[in-house]
Amino acid sequence: MTSNAAATEQDRWTRVKGRLRSTVGEDVYSSWFARMDLEAVSDESVHLSVPTRFLKSWIQTHYAERVLTCWQAELPAVHRIDLTVRSPMRCAAPVKDAKATLDERRNDNGNHRGPTELRAVATVPVSASHEALGGSPLDPRLTFASFVMGRSNTLAHAAARQVAEGRRGDSVMFNPLYIHAGVGLGKTHLLQAVTWAGNSGPERKVLYLTAEKFMYGFVAALKTQTALAFKEALRGIDVLVIDDLQFLQGKSTQAEFCHTLNALIDAGRQVVIAADRPPSDLESLDDRVRSRLAGGLVVEMGSLGEELRLEILKSRVAAARVHHASFDVPLPVLEYLARAITHNGRDLEGAINRLLAHSKLNAQPVTLEMAEREVRDLVRPQEPKRVKIEDIQRVVARQYNVSRSDLLSSRRTANVVRPRQVAMYLAKTLTLRSLPEIGRRFGGRDHTTVLHAVRKIEALVSKDLTLSDEVELLKRQLQD
Repeated sequence: MTSNAAATEQDRWTRVKGRLRSTVGEDVYSSWFARMDLEAVSDESVHLSVPTRFLKSWIQTHYAERVLTCWQAELPAVHRIDLTVRSPMRCAAPVKDAKATLDERRNDNGNHRGPTELRAVATVPVSASHEALGGSPLDPRLTFASFVMGRSNTLAHAAARQVAEGRRGDSVMFNPLYIHAGVGLGKTHLLQAVTWAGNSGPERKVLYLTAEKFMYGFVAALKTQTALAFKEALRGIDVLVIDDLQFLQGKSTQAEFCHTLNALIDAGRQVVIAADRPPSDLESLDDRVRSRLAGGLVVEMGSLGEELRLEILKSRVAAARVHHASFDVPLPVLEYLARAITHNGRDLEGAINRLLAHSKLNAQPVTLEMAEREVRDLVRPQEPKRVKIEDIQRVVARQYNVSRSDLLSSRRTANVVRPRQVAMYLAKTLTLRSLPEIGRRFGGRDHTTVLHAVRKIEALVSKDLTLSDEVELLKRQLQD
């Protein structure tokens, strides 16, 4: 292509961008089209590129007709727009022969699948939407079919199934669905199962994000000046699934999450969230967010009972035998593992993997003796009961005949100060909460006040037998 021809195409592209700007408005243009480049014009096609799959997906879905119409005003013969994602390390290619441009892209990307056609009626498959919008990776094993139910997770499973089986336009029964549990008890399995089930059909857009991925996406959108596009994309999701919410950090990120949560719920879209604690214990989140989370259905997944652990072990062995037909674990070994490994489901899966590796690599059958030897580090003492600060305040207030509000107040009388110090001491020794978090839960006190109380009680219990007995009694009440 001659330099004059290239200049003509660039002039046309400038006029097309002007039409787009006047059609959609400055804000939308800046979010979606400011970083779109012209690659080539060939016969009835125009080849454009954008820097991310996210922009490509959104433009395909929402602005196909407008882009095509603006080009047809310049070139009536144009009937197709090819939109591709350019390499982040490559500068915008000059306008050149379309075939040469596509050949270069094949060389740059290695595995070229051909240009994605952008038509006036363009649609994006739901599964592709999950990828294009930056969804977190999904494990194909984590489906409803592979989820093992027991007494501790029946309600959470039923609620997740109802969400997954919903259809676009159905009224939302509970929103958000908030599932909390300790590590390895099945939260992520259920959330990914909801996503897989939702992505199996074309009706709804289901997006699965970890809190870390949400933060990364928001920060990246701010840096690339596509924050408006990021927000619009999230709020166009039918089912938003957020995992590990306890890791959500940063005031601006939390504020954006709150706005997104409110917008989706108010629009009747479904939100599913998982965390390792109930909403009331997410001290780092704003009160408004915690209140909105608590307003839905909050379900706790309890610890795995021995019977459920045995069923999980059997299912993991069955899954392993799909690829290793000769692998066999005798029932007495499975029963031993179910009794001995009580911590979480991931330890159970790890135990089966160890037995499989030992059996295959050493060409030996699985025996009880071998199992005891291979999993001895997974056999842990019974996990103590998780103690909440609210429980500590309630038990201490009852023990010393004061009210919980007294403990949180600014009163400095002796009959309140000592119980408050004891409660702070117990909060530090029986929970994993930090000193600033404990201070906030005791009427917004400074962490130095908590540290003083902890040191004060530590010094007293070593000398005052009566107080030492009282503290031990309180500990037993809280841990029983």
